[in-house]
Amino acid sequence: MTAEPIVMDPLARDNAAEGALLRAAGPAVPVELLGVRGWAVTRHEEARQLLTDARLVKDATHWGAYRRGEVPATWPLIGLAVPGPSMVTTDGAEHRRLRAIVAQAFTPRRVELMRPRIERITARLLDEVEAAGPVVDLKTAFAFPLPMSVIGWLLGVPEDDHAYIRELYERFFSSTTRPADVPATIAALNVLVADLVARRRAEPGDDLVSALLAADVEGGALSDAEAAATLRVIIAAGHETTVNLITNAVRALLAHPDQLELARAGEVAWSAVVEESLRWTPPTSNFLFRFTTEDVAVGETVIPAGDAVLISYNAIGRDPLQHGVTAELFDVTRAPSRHLSFGHGPHVCPGSPLARLEAAVALPALFARFPRLRLAVGEGDLRPNPTTVVNSLRELPVRL
Repeated sequence: MTAEPIVMDPLARDNAAEGALLRAAGPAVPVELLGVRGWAVTRHEEARQLLTDARLVKDATHWGAYRRGEVPATWPLIGLAVPGPSMVTTDGAEHRRLRAIVAQAFTPRRVELMRPRIERITARLLDEVEAAGPVVDLKTAFAFPLPMSVIGWLLGVPEDDHAYIRELYERFFSSTTRPADVPATIAALNVLVADLVARRRAEPGDDLVSALLAADVEGGALSDAEAAATLRVIIAAGHETTVNLITNAVRALLAHPDQLELARAGEVAWSAVVEESLRWTPPTSNFLFRFTTEDVAVGETVIPAGDAVLISYNAIGRDPLQHGVTAELFDVTRAPSRHLSFGHGPHVCPGSPLARLEAAVALPALFARFPRLRLAVGEGDLRPNPTTVVNSLRELPVRL
């Protein structure tokens, strides 16, 4: 790596500013992430091309620094960079095999059938929010339990486990988890999903876990290890992405009351609000990692073989080459312009239809119930979660 890397902020104090800094430095920029070096892809078109480039793979055995022992098992993000054998860590035929069953569960048609349940959960949670008012943490009271209840129902995860799951995944994504606690957090997540697999092996039910275990996909049924790793991905993506989508959208709308009024008046569809929120404040800040199997040229920059590449959605979402000179503005009337916040290519998020539906149900219901909703603290007092991976707040205090 020739250029001095940009050191990414582990506390995520200003994701938009960091995204702009990375984007200004070029389409592929050397970065340092908690002491580990790699490359950030920062512009829409280059990211779109690289996300379908067979020279970038998910298998960490191609990561030179990892093979050389330069990435310790206590690195806070090791569980994201080198997870178990799932659809997130494989490519080609093996990836298609592991992804096939999950993708079937989240087709737009099947997701739409979940709408009545999502509406019922939303109404129940809003009743609870109203009873808890006049000031509540909307992330904890609404944005988290809605997608967690849905994914918990799909997987057959008891509601009593939801708070524990949130705690584990917050530590898992955090950039400030103590190195000594990293292996323990990963082990606890592995125990959680392994226990779920074991229980469904013994007593199959009418849930997605049982369907995963029973499916006879091309290349053979899933092993326990594959099923457990897949469940870890589903639980994380099934709640974390939507929690952040809802939280960030509410924050953006409260900061832009003119935009909120357009949606409430029916002049703009709530689906447009969801898409603009995904672009402007993507739920995932930076996606780890792909690894180059040979030297890859990105513009005038060459990423050497064996290096780690992250996709910086913070930077890409506001790329003016894709979204025009107003890319930095939150504008729900923006002409449709494809963003990449759910990925692109073979690894595009299979749960994106569900996340979109949950947000499209949650947002209008929230603002219809609480038309005078506003922040309970100043915008500058909102605290970001200290993570370079997901774009989230610690809490969202609002006055109903």
